[in-house]
Amino acid sequence: MTAPARKNRPARTATVTGVERLTPELVRISFDCPDLIGTELPHTDHYIKIVFGEMVTRTYTFRRIDTATGLFDVDFVTHGDQGLAGPWAQRAQVGETITFRGPGGAWHPEEGYGHFVFAGDESAAPAIAAGVEKLPEGATAEVFIEIADADATFDMPQPAGVTLHWVTRDGATHGTALSQAVREVSTPDTRTGWFIHGVAEMIKELRRHLFIDRGVERGDVSISGYWRIGMTEDQWQASKREFNAELEADLA
Repeated sequence: MTAPARKNRPARTATVTGVERLTPELVRISFDCPDLIGTELPHTDHYIKIVFGEMVTRTYTFRRIDTATGLFDVDFVTHGDQGLAGPWAQRAQVGETITFRGPGGAWHPEEGYGHFVFAGDESAAPAIAAGVEKLPEGATAEVFIEIADADATFDMPQPAGVTLHWVTRDGATHGTALSQAVREVSTPDTRTGWFIHGVAEMIKELRRHLFIDRGVERGDVSISGYWRIGMTEDQWQASKREFNAELEADLA
C-alpha cells in the first residue's frame, strides 16, 4: 500500500461549530467547511494539515467527514500547554476559524479481505474508527487502541464481528504494550489486512514482526509512524525520510 506522491493541496477555511471534551486529554472539535461539499473522499485515513502560522502545520485525521454538508470532526490529543494544536483545541470557541490544507489520504478497507487488524494510539484512533465503520460486508476485525489508563477510554465503533481491545500504558513508554498486543494476536484462515499507525518507535519493531516473522505481504499492510517521542511534528517530518530508509535497511 504505497502512499501517493505529495500534492500541493489548496488552502481552505473551516469554522468551529462545536467543542466536546471526550477525556481529560482528548478534545473533539466540529467544523463547517462548505468548500468540501462534493469532494470525493474514498479513504478512511483522510487527513488535513492545520496551519498555525507561517509555514507551520500540524496533521490531523478526520474522525468524521460528510461531503454532502461540508461538516467534519477532528479529535485533538492535549497535553496541557505543550505544542501548538493541543493548547489551541483546549481554548477553541464556536465561531473561530482555521486554515488548513488537504485533505490527503491513501487507505481504506478493501473488498477481498475477510479480516482486519487495526492497532494504534490516540493519534491513530480517528482513522481506525473510520476504517471500522467502512469494513466490507461480512469482514471481521480485531481493534487495539492504546490509551493512558483504564479511565481514558472514549467512543469507538464496535459493529458485529469487531472485537475492541483497550491497551493501557499505565506509565509505560508509548507503543510498548501495543506492540506486544499485536505480536500476540491470532488471525483467522482468511486474507487479513493490517492498519498499524502511531508512535514511530513501535513501527520499526512491528514492521519486522509482520514482514519477517509472520511473512505478511506488503500489499496487505498500512503501517507508519504518525509521531516520534521527543520530537515536534516539524522535527519528525524533517527526519522521516532517514527513518524510513533505516526501516528498509532493517528488513534487508
